[in-house]
Amino acid sequence: MRFSCLALVAGLQALSLSCLADDWPQWMGPHRDDIWRESGILEKFSSNGPPVLWRTPIEGGYSGPAIVGNRLFVLDRPPAPKPEAGASDQSNSAVTKSERVFCLDASTGKKIWEHSYPCAYNIGYPGGPRTTPTVRDGRVFSLGAMGDLLCLRADNGEVIWEHHFPREYTLNKPPVWGWAAHPLLDEDRLICLVGGTNSAVVAFQKETGKEVWRALTAVEIGYAPPVIYTIHGQRQLIIWHPDAVNGLDPATGNLLWSHPYPVGGEPKRPEVTIAMPQLEGDHLLLTCFYQGSMLLQIGPKSPELVWNRRSTSGEVMNDGLHTVLGTPVFKDGYIYGVCGFGELRCLDARTGDRKWETYAATGGHKAFFGNAFLTAHEDRTFLWNDQGELIIAKLEPEGYQEISRAKLLEPLEKTRGRIVTWCHPAYANRCMYVHNGKELICVSLAAG
Repeated sequence: MRFSCLALVAGLQALSLSCLADDWPQWMGPHRDDIWRESGILEKFSSNGPPVLWRTPIEGGYSGPAIVGNRLFVLDRPPAPKPEAGASDQSNSAVTKSERVFCLDASTGKKIWEHSYPCAYNIGYPGGPRTTPTVRDGRVFSLGAMGDLLCLRADNGEVIWEHHFPREYTLNKPPVWGWAAHPLLDEDRLICLVGGTNSAVVAFQKETGKEVWRALTAVEIGYAPPVIYTIHGQRQLIIWHPDAVNGLDPATGNLLWSHPYPVGGEPKRPEVTIAMPQLEGDHLLLTCFYQGSMLLQIGPKSPELVWNRRSTSGEVMNDGLHTVLGTPVFKDGYIYGVCGFGELRCLDARTGDRKWETYAATGGHKAFFGNAFLTAHEDRTFLWNDQGELIIAKLEPEGYQEISRAKLLEPLEKTRGRIVTWCHPAYANRCMYVHNGKELICVSLAAG
C-alpha cells in the first residue's frame, strides 16, 4: 500500500511539472526574445555538472531544436546514401545529399518520424540547415539552407504544402551562406526572407501556403530574422538587410519607414547581417561584424540615428559591438553581446560607450568569430558558447559575474582555425536541448 501511495505521489508530481513546463516552439523561444520564463531552475551546477538525460545521433547542421509538449523538432543534413553494389562511378557522382526534418520524443530522444528531400548545396559553410523549425497548431514550418520551405504535419511529418524559393522567385543564386533567417509566424501569416524582385520578404498563408503579400527589393537579403515589435502603439515588422533597415505593416507588407544601412553610404563589404534587431522602448539596436553597431530612435514618422559605433581596425574590434552570430541582450539601458573576436561586452545604450569586456565566456582568449548564445533567466543569463560549455552568469553594468560552468559537448566544426559548435539551444521542460552536429542531448536544469 505504501509503495502504491509513493508511486501515486511521484506520478502527480511529474504531471504537475509537465503542466507547468513551457514550450520553446521557435528560435529564441515562445516570444522570440531569448528569455526563459520557467521556474524551478537550478541556481548553480554540481561538481559533476548538470545531468544529461539522453543522447541521440544527429547529422550536420546548425539548426536549433524546437519543443512543443513532448515533441522535439529539428533539421539536419544526412550524408548521401551509399551506392548500390555494382553501381558505376558515373552514377556515384550523381548522388545528392539531402536535408531532413525529424521529430523526437523530448523525454527519451527516440525518433517518431522524419521527412527528407534531395538538396544539393552551393553555399559557404555547407555543414547543413541553419534555421530552427517553427511549430504551431499541429504544423511544423521548416526552411532549409537552399530555400526549401515546408509545412508538415507535426504528428507524422506529412507534407501539407511547400515552396522552393530559387525556382519560384527566379533567383540567380542563393545567399552566400544560404537561407538562414528563421521564419516568423504572425497570426495566420508565415513571414520569410526570400529574395528576388520586390520579394525580399514574403508572407504566406500558414494553412495553405498561398502568398499573402511581398515587399522590398534588395541586392542581398542577409540573414537577420524578421521580428515584430509594438512601437508607439503600432505593430511593426522589422526587416534588416544589407542595404537598409525597414519597418513594415505586418498585415499588408506596406512600408512604414526605411533607414539606410550602412550609415552615410560607407564602402560596402561582404555583409553578415545576422543578429536580430533588438528593441528597448523606442530604441532599435543593430549590430554586425563589419559595420559595428548603431542605435536608432523610432519616431512616429521616421527613425533618427542616435549613435553609430564601429571599429577603426580590422584586427581589433576597438569600438562598439561587432556581433557575428548571437543576438545581444538589450535591457535597462545597457547592451550585452559578443563582439567579433569573442569579446563579451557591455555598452551604455545612451552613448554606445563600452563599460567592460571579457573573453571569459568564449574560451578565455581572443578568437576570430568567437561566440556564445545568451538566454536570460530571471536575474541571470545562461550562455552556451561555441566550445560546448554552458555557463550561468550575471551580466550587469558593473561587470561579468560567473556562477557555474559545465562542458557538455565537444565542438567538431573547424572554421577559421577554431573548432566550434554553432547550434542555438532550446530551453523547455526545465531542460536544455542542443547538439554539435553529431550528438543531440537533453540536459536537466531542474532545481533539486
